[in-house]
Amino acid sequence: MAMRPSSGANPVVFVGPTLRVSEAERILKAEYLPPAAQGSFVEAVQQFRPPAILLIDGVFQGEPAVRHKEILWTMAQGIPVFGSASMGALRAAELWRYGMVGIGLIFRWYRRYQFTPDDAVAVLHGPPEIGSPPLTQSLVDLRIIFRLAEKNGVIGNTFRHELVNAARCLNFRDRTIPEIANVAFRSCPMRPADRQAILEGLSDLRYSQKREDALTALYLFGKLLSENRVSPPASPQFRLTNAFVRDLQDAGLSIS
Repeated sequence: MAMRPSSGANPVVFVGPTLRVSEAERILKAEYLPPAAQGSFVEAVQQFRPPAILLIDGVFQGEPAVRHKEILWTMAQGIPVFGSASMGALRAAELWRYGMVGIGLIFRWYRRYQFTPDDAVAVLHGPPEIGSPPLTQSLVDLRIIFRLAEKNGVIGNTFRHELVNAARCLNFRDRTIPEIANVAFRSCPMRPADRQAILEGLSDLRYSQKREDALTALYLFGKLLSENRVSPPASPQFRLTNAFVRDLQDAGLSIS
């Protein structure tokens, strides 16, 4: 049974390619919204006035990403904000000093290695109307899959490094195992049968740290809410800027 927050209003969760809404709903009763973009937090606050917000997924490059300033504005309204797994982990690593709460391994990784590229968690995904299904794999998940492949004897250490380098050089929209392997094979020529065996072995490995972090975040987020253990953030006084006002105008929003 899904956990319910103790207050009357439901929390808001932004989720898309990392985890299906149908899976998330089995863990936590919430208002589930598509990956966050510019203006999404302000709109969610104005529409739902949630007791807390969990950011898992957000858009990358295709449209303006969720702004740091609107997350700070949300916390200034007394609404706690949590982040995990994907865009949530990235924003939490950037804003934890201001009260945003990060959950999971990927958050800790971004917080520790501050120059890690943003697109390490990005994937190409389908439209929100069909649940934003992932069409590519993230670099953080691919690195783990390649390590598992070496551990299981599917590939050797040298070829693992070639795969990682190939994945890093590709745009996140192109990060699929067949595409990455084809790039790596150019540096490590081998027989067609060996290539096919590697492709099949890599494709059989199923693991997503993003998914694991998202599940952990939903469980912990729901538990804290159900036990009344989520406190309003102690964030500094919010300062309205012209840039933030323009961002809101671009998104068709305004704040009083």
